[in-house]
Order: sequence, then C-alpha cells, then structure tokens
Amino acid sequence: MYQRIRDLREDHDLTQKQVAKMLHCSQQAYSNYELGQRDIPTSILIQLSQLYNVTTDYILGLTD
Repeated sequence: MYQRIRDLREDHDLTQKQVAKMLHCSQQAYSNYELGQRDIPTSILIQLSQLYNVTTDYILGLTD
C-alpha cells in the first residue's frame, strides 16, 4: 500500500509537499504514510483515491 501511494504520486509528477497541502496535513505526516511509519487514516485514504481517481481497494492492494 505504501509503495502504491508513492508510485501514484510520482506518476502524477507531484511532490510530497504538494500532496500534503492537498490533504491538509504536514509533509512529514505524508512522508510517514509513504514510509509505512504511520497508518493512513480512512479520511486520507478516501482523499487519495479521489485525488488519483482510483479505488481505495487499489491503494490498499486488494485489486490491480
């Protein structure tokens, strides 16, 4: 899951800081999500799926 959110961000040519701003969190908090050091809250997961136009199942690694 953590690699997927990083890959999605990079595929969209976004920086961690840009995504963090869209999610209304700090760059450090977002970095921790990508590194797997913090669990991704459900609200952030939903926002990420909307941002990248993918399902939450895709982000969670349940579908390809």
